[in-house]
Amino acid sequence: MSDKATERAKAQRYVAMNRRARHDYFITDTVEAGIILEGTEVKSLRSGQASIQESFAGPKEGALFLLNAYIPEYKQAGEHLQHETRRPRKLLLHKREMNKLLGSVKREGMTLVPLGIYFNKRGIAKVELGIAKGKHKADKRESIKKREFDREKARAMRARN
Repeated sequence: MSDKATERAKAQRYVAMNRRARHDYFITDTVEAGIILEGTEVKSLRSGQASIQESFAGPKEGALFLLNAYIPEYKQAGEHLQHETRRPRKLLLHKREMNKLLGSVKREGMTLVPLGIYFNKRGIAKVELGIAKGKHKADKRESIKKREFDREKARAMRARN
């Protein structure tokens, strides 16, 4: 299976992706974390309408929480079963992993950015977190130049063959 095919297969398993994160940040490491959801949140996630573009992870009450993630209300459920769309959602990590992440966040300019939400093979919702350092405008330009150069190189190789 080629690299493109594996990337596509990996992208299809995500119910919400933060495509902008890799553009705005240098991702140094990734971690998989469980997430505590209510019933209607799971149904809404499975329909693929969630957004994690403006969300981030941070410490709160001695635990790690996913903040500002948008999971819309599930329309088919009754009004009394609905959930708050932007509520903080607790992330499930081992204590050692959480301490490692919080230690890296305390360093200069590092943050925890959710890269995607997906369901694993057993049907459990997981969040892929990235330990990230913000890019400056010049870094973003450099990334764009490198991407365009790689595209031109691939075109030239295809034309040659």
